[in-house]
Amino acid sequence: MHLNGIHHVTAVTARIGENADFYTRVLGLRLVKKSVNQDDVSAYHLFYADKIGSPGTDMTFFDWPMIGNDRRGTDSIVTTAFRVNGRDALEYWVLRFDEFGVTHHGIEQFAGRDVLRFEDPEGQRLILVNDQGADYEGEIWDESDVPTEHAIRGFYAIMLSVPQLENVEPILTQLLSFEKTQQATYPEGQEAIIYTIGEGGPGRELWLVEEPDKPMTRLGAGGVHHVAFRVADEDEQEYWHNRLTSVGLPVSGFIDRYYFKSIYFRISNGILFEIATDGPGFATDEDLETLGERLALPPFLEPRREQIEANLKPIEMPS
Repeated sequence: MHLNGIHHVTAVTARIGENADFYTRVLGLRLVKKSVNQDDVSAYHLFYADKIGSPGTDMTFFDWPMIGNDRRGTDSIVTTAFRVNGRDALEYWVLRFDEFGVTHHGIEQFAGRDVLRFEDPEGQRLILVNDQGADYEGEIWDESDVPTEHAIRGFYAIMLSVPQLENVEPILTQLLSFEKTQQATYPEGQEAIIYTIGEGGPGRELWLVEEPDKPMTRLGAGGVHHVAFRVADEDEQEYWHNRLTSVGLPVSGFIDRYYFKSIYFRISNGILFEIATDGPGFATDEDLETLGERLALPPFLEPRREQIEANLKPIEMPS
């Protein structure tokens, strides 16, 4: 059995209004869920995705305004790669990034792919990858001013930095069934190993660089908290839970996040993985037409709504 690709990526922001503006107005994603961190209800948890919040399209953020900036280093998830359809789309995004003053590096090559590296306002490292028209299971958000033919179509890959490859590769290949398929020079100069899930392709790649001379990352605003991988249902999730615990890897219990169910485990001190079910989905408690317009709380938090809302500051986007 294989994991089914990337489910979501969760990162950290200290400026939630600017964050919401960037991911919705600049990148053209839809805010499909405005909720709170279920483990820290004083913090927003925002989900940006395609039109319907399809698994494999959700970039999510914890709002921690008092946290410092991310200290870049190793033992971390360092880059999130999105997919777009064709080189024409990348050329469109170069012009759009120039228009909005977004830091980027122009169109480059990586492992035979056209790519465009860029950063959000807090230094979150992101990249657009030409997916060459590969099949797309989601639905483009068509109420952005980004033309649908150039829109972001979910995830392509994530990149990890590790201090020692030998410590994590057995977990990736022997335990999680990733396959090492390619090695290529990343635009920043590091040699990157490409691992694939199943047949590979968009959403089913993991890129890894070994950087023993770098300091350890200190998570902060502009950094990634964890990455989640997809399973179809609870039966598949239980299979992976049993597989991980059978070799003594510490794994969380089954956690009901209401929109999906999750288990968590670390492949290193700094890298947190999640395995999440595709359903029930974000329309469980909201109509598709109004996703993300109100504060959504899972049932166990609903009795505390008044208190939770009173402690949250309104999200104010730049004018």
